Amino acid sequence: MYFSVNTPYKNLLSIWPLTPPYQEWTLLITITMAYLQSKPKSETIELREKYIGGACQLFFRSSPLKIVRGIAQFMYDETGERYLDCINNVAHVGHCHPHVVEAGRNQMSLISTNNRYLHDEIVILAERLVKTMPGSLSVCFLVNSGSEANDLALRLARVHTKKKDVITLDHAYHGHLTSMIDVSPYKLNLPGGPDKPEWVHVAPVPDIYRGKYTYPNDSQSEEELGLLYADEIGKICKDAAERKGGVCAFIAESLQSCGGQIFPPDGYLKRAYDYVREAGGVCIADEVQVGFGRVGTHMWAFETQDVIPDIVTMGKPMGNGHPVAAVITTPEIAKSFADTGVEYFNTYGGNPVSCAIANAVLDVIEEENLLERAQRVGNHLLARCESLKHKHPLVGDVRGRGLFVGVELVTDRDSRTPATAEAKHVVNRMREEKILISRDGPDANVLKFKPPMVFSTQDADRLVDTLDRVLSELDDQWRTPITKLKLEVLVTPISEDVKPSDAVLSSSTKQYTRAV
Repeated sequence: MYFSVNTPYKNLLSIWPLTPPYQEWTLLITITMAYLQSKPKSETIELREKYIGGACQLFFRSSPLKIVRGIAQFMYDETGERYLDCINNVAHVGHCHPHVVEAGRNQMSLISTNNRYLHDEIVILAERLVKTMPGSLSVCFLVNSGSEANDLALRLARVHTKKKDVITLDHAYHGHLTSMIDVSPYKLNLPGGPDKPEWVHVAPVPDIYRGKYTYPNDSQSEEELGLLYADEIGKICKDAAERKGGVCAFIAESLQSCGGQIFPPDGYLKRAYDYVREAGGVCIADEVQVGFGRVGTHMWAFETQDVIPDIVTMGKPMGNGHPVAAVITTPEIAKSFADTGVEYFNTYGGNPVSCAIANAVLDVIEEENLLERAQRVGNHLLARCESLKHKHPLVGDVRGRGLFVGVELVTDRDSRTPATAEAKHVVNRMREEKILISRDGPDANVLKFKPPMVFSTQDADRLVDTLDRVLSELDDQWRTPITKLKLEVLVTPISEDVKPSDAVLSSSTKQYTRAV
């Protein structure tokens, strides 16, 4: 049987997740990819440069990937080349999961309108989300993105507390809206970033490897380090209380992602939340990057710190690639918002299609036991990464929980000097090996792994085995100043004179067919 990229998903159910016919069927699917793309890659690049804003990020800008298909933990380019996706936490239950696609398609064929009309999907979704929450977190607002969710959370906090000052963490990122850039030092700290508003207070990120207080230099107790970092929040709260009568909110990612895969020490959030509430503020947990079971042991990462926020935001993985997000708060905060008399309406927030897709994502998380999988595969991945630290001098620190893992590269373990150029080289070399990873942190020296939750132990082994080999290439050179090394991926420049021809594509197709 012949399958194209447009084959109905019901005919692909037998290949999800990885089953014996998966490799063969995937090969058949990729045969037609080059033909289905209407433009050669060079023309796509030319049009992007002409019509898309230059500030929009593009991975591997010198030789970008053109991705045309995704299945489970794999992505395919226009030639049918397959890449292991180790960074896409948006495709939470796997790229193009059949159940999720089917749910969206079915609802789209019925009706998609705003939530000012009654429909079942939104109330079913709200009830399911609330059941995963502790305490009195029981009122939902549906929006379209994590940025919108965090913006609404800040609005709720201001209405409820009648205060304005907000505490955020250094290197934090909470979204691209103007209100969120204001509380995102990840953007504020950039050379061209906007000035920090006077109502924003930045506390040190609780990074015990390269932060203000480190292990073991400042303490050999993780709990003590947590208190030291929390006391920084306390100082801000005390000052705000004396000068302005208190604070509005403390917003923090439960686990910092763009800041470099940061895991707060035990007890940190509990003490920090106490300080904020004593100053009249509310606590916002940003779960946009790490929610929906990624940590393995819990549905929400804030639960690992044994705290209950006043407001929780979620987004990215909620729709498996479809734009849907939510804010969940307490009845008291929701009532303060309603009592203003200003109605809240969001044109697309909570529409039936988005809610149907989000419900399907929850179905898959439950039915495929993805929390258990994240814990099991994540423990294996973390252990394998730990072994690299004993073998490669460049590996300074390994940290992780579930399928959220960071490997920090340093040129000197004593001074913990960030190995920024080396990290860039590693990311590019892994791309050559058909494995996609990224780097982040204030010095862009932390390799980050946050793959789709269908990631397997075999995938983890391939990732670490390849990373081991790439790091070995640097082992003999790591003591040499990086300026004397050539750490670049040599690529063939894309020019107007070199374009894929129909003959080449036809030959590739024949080779795939013969292989099958």
